[in-house]
Amino acid sequence: MVKVRAARPAEAEDLTGLVMRSKAHWGYDAAFLAACAPELRIRAGDVTARRVVVAENGRGEVVGVASLEGTPPRAELGLLFVEPSAVGQGVGRLLYRDVLRRAVELGVRRLVIDSDPHATGFYRAMGAVPVAEPAASAASPAASAAEAGGTALVRFEAAPVPLADWARAWTGGGRAVHLGNVGEFNAQFADATLDREQRPAHHYACLAAFYSPYPAALVLPRPVPRGWTELVCRQLGWTGVEVYDGLLDADPGLAEAVRARPALAALLTGSGLPLVPWGRTRAFGRLAGRPWRDGELRYESKSAAHGLFGRILADGGHPGIVLPRQWRVDGRWAAARMLAARTRAGESTVLKSEHGVGGSGTTVLTPARVRAAGGARAVLRRLPRGPLLVEEYVGGAASRGDEGPRDLTYDGFVDEAGRAHEVGGAVMEVADGCYRGATVGPGVVPGWAEKSLTAFGAAVGRELADSGYRGWFDVDFVADGTGRLAPTETNLRLTGPSIAFMVAARLDALRGAGHLVRIADRVELGARLPEAQLDELCAALARGCAELGAVFVPAIPTGAFEPAPWLGVLVAARSREVLDAAEAWVRAEALAVGAMFGPS
Repeated sequence: MVKVRAARPAEAEDLTGLVMRSKAHWGYDAAFLAACAPELRIRAGDVTARRVVVAENGRGEVVGVASLEGTPPRAELGLLFVEPSAVGQGVGRLLYRDVLRRAVELGVRRLVIDSDPHATGFYRAMGAVPVAEPAASAASPAASAAEAGGTALVRFEAAPVPLADWARAWTGGGRAVHLGNVGEFNAQFADATLDREQRPAHHYACLAAFYSPYPAALVLPRPVPRGWTELVCRQLGWTGVEVYDGLLDADPGLAEAVRARPALAALLTGSGLPLVPWGRTRAFGRLAGRPWRDGELRYESKSAAHGLFGRILADGGHPGIVLPRQWRVDGRWAAARMLAARTRAGESTVLKSEHGVGGSGTTVLTPARVRAAGGARAVLRRLPRGPLLVEEYVGGAASRGDEGPRDLTYDGFVDEAGRAHEVGGAVMEVADGCYRGATVGPGVVPGWAEKSLTAFGAAVGRELADSGYRGWFDVDFVADGTGRLAPTETNLRLTGPSIAFMVAARLDALRGAGHLVRIADRVELGARLPEAQLDELCAALARGCAELGAVFVPAIPTGAFEPAPWLGVLVAARSREVLDAAEAWVRAEALAVGAMFGPS
C-alpha cells in the first residue's frame, strides 16, 4: 500500500537521485541530464519551501516525489517523478491527486504544469489541459538543453476546486454507505407498468456505486463483477470501498435482506456514516432507524405532482413555466372517448399511469399513431390495466428557431433539517416518452431555460420540504415552442441525472473544474461476454476514452449478461465535442465486440 507523506530535509540528496533516475528512464543522454541537474536538484532547504512530499510503499521505500510551489491563486507542479521500478503502479496518479488536493486547501485556482514530452499522456489522462503558453523560460538551463535536444517542455494547466457545496451537504462532506434498493422503492407503488420481479431494477441497482461522490460501502441485490468495482474505483480515485452483493434472489426487499443479516446490519448502521438509499421506503426506515412519515412520497404520483405544480403557479412569479392540462379519467372507456375526441380535433395526447420509472407507463399518441393502431379503443386495450391520466401534449421547440433540448430536469434535495438544496439542471435524452440518458455540466442547460428551470425547481423543493419529504428529488420538464418549460412530474428518489451530478462533482474535485458528464442508460453490446472479457472490454474503453481526452466509467455491468446484452455507461469530458466523440466511439466499440466471434 503506497501512502503520501511530507518529505524530510535529510532525504534531499536521496530524492535528487530519484529525480535523476526517473528523468534518465526516458532515454536522455548524459549531456542532457547534466544540463538538467542544477534545476532538478532538491536541497534540504527546498523541502519545506517547495512543499515537497514523497510516496512511500509498504516496505518504507520512497518510490516517488512531488512538489507544489508558488502562492495562491497561481501555483506550479514543480516536481513529479517516480522511481523507474515503480512506473505504471499508480504512484504518479497518487502524487498528482495529492498535489491537487493540497492546492485546493491552499486556495490555488490555477495549477501550472511544465511537462516532459514523455509525460504528456499522463497529464492528459489526469485531466490537465494543454495550453499554448510557453512552458519554460529560455534562460533556464533545463529549458535550453531541452530545446537543443528537440524536447521542449509542454505546458498544461488544471483548475483545482473543492467538492461542490451541495455534495458536501448531501453526505456531510464525507463517505457514505450506498443501498441499491431500486426494486424495493418501485415495488411499494404496486403499479401495473412496473415489473413485479424487478429484474430491470436490480440491474439499475448497480448505480448504487454513485449515490454520493465517494462511497465507503455498496450494498447490492445481485452479484457484480469484481473487475467492474476495481475499474470504477480506479477511474474515480476511490480506495477502501467494501462491496456486499448477491443479497437477493427474486424478492425486491433489499433493506429487509440486510436486516435479516444482523451482523451486516450492525456493521452498516453502526459505522457512523450516512446510509444513502436510491429512495425512501418503510423498510429502509426500519433499517436506518428513521421514522417513516405517512404520505411523504405522495408527490411520486403524477396527478399529485401536477396539483403541486398548479398551486405553485397560482401564486405567480414563474412566467417561463406553463402547465399542461391533465384529466384523471374514470375507466378505460372514458379515456377512449376523450382520446378519440382529441384525435378528431387533431390534438396529440399523453397517457400516463400514476407511477412509473424511466418513462414506463407514459405513452405519447399523435392522431396518426391512434389511427394507425386502429382507433382509441384499440390503443387502450394494449396498455397495462390501472388508473390513467390524460394530459395535453406540449409542442416542441422548433418555433424557437434552434436545435435546443426538448427534455430538461432540475435536481435538488431536502436535508434532514428541512433545508432545500439546489444541485442543478440537466438535459435528458428521451425517445418516445422513454428516458435514455442525461448530460450535466457547465453550459448544458441553455440560457433561455436556466432561470425558469432553477426558480421553479427551487419552489418545488421548498414545497416538498414543507410537506415533510426528506431526500433527493428532481422535476422533469419539456420545452414548448415559445421558450417556456412545462413541468411533467417529480421523482422523489435518486435518478440517472443525479448519478451524473455525483460523478461530475467527484471528477471536478479529483481532476479540476469543468467536467461535462453524460450517463447513457443502454449501450448495446454485440455479444454476451464472459466476465473476464467484459473486464477487458471496459478497460479498453477506459484507455480509448483517455486518448480522446475523456473519462469512461462503466455504470451498469450486469446487463452485459442478459440474452440481449447491454451496458450502462458514464462518459465525461471538458467539451461537448469530445463528449460526443467519446460516446460515439464507446457505442461503436461495444457493438463491435460481436465481430470477434464471427457470424452467429
